Amino acid sequence: MPTTVHEFAWPDRVVVGTIGVPGQRTFYLQVRTGKQIVSIALEKQQSAQLAEKIDEILDQLVTLEGNPFSVPASTPIELVDNDQLEPVEEQFRTGVMSLGWDPSTAQIVIEAYPITEVDEDDDGLLDDDDDEATEVLRVRMPVGTARAFTKRTHEVVGAGRPLCVICGQPIDADGHICAIPEV
Repeated sequence: MPTTVHEFAWPDRVVVGTIGVPGQRTFYLQVRTGKQIVSIALEKQQSAQLAEKIDEILDQLVTLEGNPFSVPASTPIELVDNDQLEPVEEQFRTGVMSLGWDPSTAQIVIEAYPITEVDEDDDGLLDDDDDEATEVLRVRMPVGTARAFTKRTHEVVGAGRPLCVICGQPIDADGHICAIPEV
């Protein structure tokens, strides 16, 4: 079965956003070029780690002598995107993600693959088809857009439920009960 590649080389918009209330949010990576929009679901932890790793790459690149890729040290204000997600039609739920750097275009490259279903009747032996994804989302974003993407993603992840100062667990809207740790 051929792989469907959702390719965005110079997207008009690439953001992480959520649908739902804190504690019950679904996170989405949404990319748009013109009228083409792809939304994939991902976990909160995947969102946070993606932003963290992109920041690490950009922070390493900005220290190169002469900053040859013109990586901004902070988020360019004109690239900040605080708008809501566009209407979401989930393409797939993300399993594995990869992250890279393309020096020829000075772009961060994200690839996201769907979670693969485990066949309970599987004999455990690898088939030729086992390592082929049916879909992949590939997003390339310039360094300024990448900085704005990480800023927004950190804010979205941090906008969840507050943490209990005693036990460190999230506090739900209807309250929180925790056992006070013994000293």
